[in-house]
This record gives sequence, structure tokens and C-alpha cells, in this order.
Amino acid sequence: MAGRADVIACSGDKPVVLFLCVHNAGRSQMAAGFMRHLAGDTIDVLSGGSLPADRINPTAVEAMAERGIDIMSDTPRRWQDADLRMADVVVSMGCGDECPYVPGTIREDWPLDDPAGQAVEAVRPIRDEIEQRVRDLMRRLGSSPRAGTVDP
Repeated sequence: MAGRADVIACSGDKPVVLFLCVHNAGRSQMAAGFMRHLAGDTIDVLSGGSLPADRINPTAVEAMAERGIDIMSDTPRRWQDADLRMADVVVSMGCGDECPYVPGTIREDWPLDDPAGQAVEAVRPIRDEIEQRVRDLMRRLGSSPRAGTVDP
């Protein structure tokens, strides 16, 4: 993969990816859940929000459980400056100007619908798009899904 334009080079032994959204209760938690599940310990995964909710969106929890991924015990939290300093890649999902810009860090914006207040039928396509984007990001980071994980 060396030399390909779409491969992301990282500074440390393994990449650090930070997923951001407003409430850190739906999109960013699903993305972090997928990356932890698929990458195992090959990528360090962080998530945060600009205005964290009190709890994870239960519909996001349900949609992820359908895929065998448990995000119920995760807790929404505000992103920290230390998160930003560690991150090789910052992925924002609908937080607009609230998401920080970090010079020298790769930043991607994934325009995804907010699952807040939606039924699980409406969250499934959001979940599935997040999974495909996570798989693509992993590929560009030079990481393959760990053994035992399958494409949907």
C-alpha cells in the first residue's frame, strides 16, 4: 500500500482516531464501536462531543446490538485537548464549527443524519453507512478487520 495517495500516514506505532459529534451519544459512539470491534487493538479509538448527552442514544445501542456490538456501557463525554493532541485523524459528524480544527491532523467530515429521536428503522441505514466509512478509513490507515469479523 505504500505510495498510494489515499493511504494515511500516522506518527506513532498505531493510529489514533477521534470521532466527534455534538452529543457523543449516537453517530460518534457507533463509529467508535465499529472501529474498536473491527480493528481490535491495532487502532486507538477515542470519541467525544461538544455538548455531551447524559446517556448513549438507546436506539443507537439497539441498532449496534443487532450487529453484535455493545455500546450500552459507553458514556458520552466532552472531547479533551489531550484527545486532539493524540489524534492522527479527527472525524467530525455533524458538529460543524463546534468541532475543533487541529493543524497537522487529518480531518474528515462525515455528513450523516442524526439518529436522535429516530426509530431503529431509520437508524439502521445511518449505522450501515458509518460501518462502511469506518471500514474505508481502516483500509486507508493500513489496517484490516480482525479475524472473525465479516463484511455485512
